[in-house]
Amino acid sequence: MVFNSASFLFMFLPAALILYWVIPGREAKNILLCLLSLLFYAFGGLAQLPVLLAAAVWSYGFGLLLGRPGARRRLWLALGVAGNLALLCVYKYLSFVLGLFSLRLSSALPLPLGISFFTFHAVSYLVDSYRDASLVEKRPDRLLLYLAFFPRLIAGPIAKWKDSRTQLTERSESAADTAAGLRRFVRGLLKKLLLAESAAAIANAVYALEPGTVGSALAWLGGICYCLQIYYDFSGYSDMAIGLGLLFGFRFPENFDHPYVSGSVSEFWRRWHISLNRWFVDYLYIPLGGSRRGQWITLRNRLIVFLATGIWHGAGWTFILWGLWNGLFVVLEGLYPAVLRTEGKSIVRKILLHVYALLVFLTGFMMFRAGSVSQGLLLIGRLFSFTAAPTAGLLSVQTLLTPARCLFLLLAILFAMPIAPRLRQAAAARLGEASPALEGLANALALVGLVICVLAMAGGAYSPFIYQQF
Repeated sequence: MVFNSASFLFMFLPAALILYWVIPGREAKNILLCLLSLLFYAFGGLAQLPVLLAAAVWSYGFGLLLGRPGARRRLWLALGVAGNLALLCVYKYLSFVLGLFSLRLSSALPLPLGISFFTFHAVSYLVDSYRDASLVEKRPDRLLLYLAFFPRLIAGPIAKWKDSRTQLTERSESAADTAAGLRRFVRGLLKKLLLAESAAAIANAVYALEPGTVGSALAWLGGICYCLQIYYDFSGYSDMAIGLGLLFGFRFPENFDHPYVSGSVSEFWRRWHISLNRWFVDYLYIPLGGSRRGQWITLRNRLIVFLATGIWHGAGWTFILWGLWNGLFVVLEGLYPAVLRTEGKSIVRKILLHVYALLVFLTGFMMFRAGSVSQGLLLIGRLFSFTAAPTAGLLSVQTLLTPARCLFLLLAILFAMPIAPRLRQAAAARLGEASPALEGLANALALVGLVICVLAMAGGAYSPFIYQQF
């Protein structure tokens, strides 16, 4: 079950909200959310549900050990974290590692839904409990809810345990939060169904072509469309997750801040998948020494973080190269920070830096999307070959460029810039920040958006989220 399905929108979510509002008491509500989250997970991966439960039991047990004083706390932390990472590695990387030695599993291990996300949540719980023993959770249902809460179970945002624990017992729900949550959910649904899917149709068509039928124009079109697809697909999921969290009184961290306006790769990673970046900073970069041990150690640590980011995304050389590609430019920007300064500089310099950053994102994501390193290198090479595509390749893509899809692609490019926040600020300045008229306008637009989404769902095929595979 996914958020952009009729079964979730018209059956699961309404039933979950009604039960949540009817059942009294915070602990009873938490237990209800645990059961609903397990049911939600079972719809998409019943056979893998024991993996999620095993991670929860393992983390809970070692958390209790971390709550005891003594010299063995570091050992319990190491074992607890190692067990969670071993579970992730077996399911996600074992086949890849065996392939390096020309070995094969007798049967492929199905990847449990959201394993990368609930594993990182489990590690956050253990590390935070080690750093502060008062954060150890005695109630297993609360820890299970933190790990398995259905809005963020499949693709985040990743919320650290130290920032989430109090919300399990002290959160509150309000009519204003409910309205804001529904509006945020509809915004994400619009991103997914209209913008991401329009871009996906073109990107998938280009990547499905034989290499010899892809010319320079098609390579640019496919690369740009995939950049738009992955942004609106993932940020749309994050919007929906944040909105759903508000319906139940939870406040999740923001995950995106218009990354394609960045003027450097470093800035891009402060705006893209923010919760993952903060996780790596807190639990990998800082333990490695962060920026406290000189420039070269700092740059080494940054490169390690980006290598880990690539590995986290998937078991394959395309992901590893994508991580190292981004890490390389972050390191170079750290060596020559003066090049990136724009204060008092000309508009031409700012434009050139923005173009540089966009080229790095584009080529990196083309490798990220490729089915193999050779395909990724070929398509990146075609960007700058300035060769025309054979007629067959052009015709296969031109049929997909309908007027409606072209309109949505233009809107996708437009709203990748901070247009929507500025429109909201202008409306608030004109009508008043707390004006009932502004609230009514926002709710009316959300209702229209929901109708559009329902029509799009009725006329389109089911499409999973990109980050569901991670």
